[in-house]
Amino acid sequence: MDRKKLLLLVVALFVAAGTAFAARSMFAGASAPQAEAVAVKPAGPKVLVAQRALPVGTILTADSMSFQDWPEELVKDVYFLDSEADMSKLLGTVVRYPVTAGQPVTQGALVAPGDRGFLAAALGPGMRAVTISVSAKTGVGGFIFPGDRVDMMLTQQVKGEGEPLNTTETILRNLRVLATDQTTNNEVEDGKTVVRAFRTVTLEVTPRIAEKISVAEEIGALSLSLRSIADNQGEFERILASGEVDVPEGVTKEQEETLMRQAMTRPIEGNTTYVTGGDVSRFQRSSRPAPQGSGPGPMMSAPQMAGGSPAAASQGYAGPVVRVTRGKVTTAEPAGK
Repeated sequence: MDRKKLLLLVVALFVAAGTAFAARSMFAGASAPQAEAVAVKPAGPKVLVAQRALPVGTILTADSMSFQDWPEELVKDVYFLDSEADMSKLLGTVVRYPVTAGQPVTQGALVAPGDRGFLAAALGPGMRAVTISVSAKTGVGGFIFPGDRVDMMLTQQVKGEGEPLNTTETILRNLRVLATDQTTNNEVEDGKTVVRAFRTVTLEVTPRIAEKISVAEEIGALSLSLRSIADNQGEFERILASGEVDVPEGVTKEQEETLMRQAMTRPIEGNTTYVTGGDVSRFQRSSRPAPQGSGPGPMMSAPQMAGGSPAAASQGYAGPVVRVTRGKVTTAEPAGK
């Protein structure tokens, strides 16, 4: 074998050995386990933390807060600790200062029922509290509790040219209940909510609605109807689709949702519904006499006022009559002696 071929063979062997070594190193590195960073768990007690943004006036519920681990060096004396706080006593308290999501809830940020200024703290910005008298009939039998939302109906008699017209209309919707009698929280016995009769209900309203309620109490009788919890989600979707809320640019998703929920909890004045006696009873539709002296010409006789037949009226019959209804037309026919 000549020198040139031998040199080429040696170079080929070196190249093959280098390639094999590089491939072995590559596969060995790929199969080596990767070291993962272990999350450092805060070494400290559990403190009460807001699960979502809590604006001023929010009544605390079980889903709005929870206990979470917190670094011991950052724990302050004003925090609620899991080992010391009684969760059942915190339910129903009102947020006095705004608390952001994930922020610890401090003792000074809450006002408990019965404390001075509790009702004022429960009111939203620009809102007022008004109280109306109710009974078991007009107050849903005592099944209204603080935090519920209700509609308000006004029942009255509207006087016209004929007999008074009985009417009921829904004048206000989506009103938040602040208290029943002087109770601002739900009474619980043996883990169950107690239903009790009450004589007054305190509602959260705007200043204009407070004036409306004051006038409505003088016009007729007020009664309440309880709203479903599902109506709140429907109201939220309606406001979101209608664009009623002006959302500033650059706000976060959480801030936008807070603005929407604040708009959703506002009382509603417009789009009232009503029902008259004629909508309920056929007798109120068909038995109302026509008003006397309506239109030009002489006064109508008694049979004409009652929708009687022209024949009976022209004969000047003044005896007893029988009211006969044919379809939608009611006439008065002579009954004879």
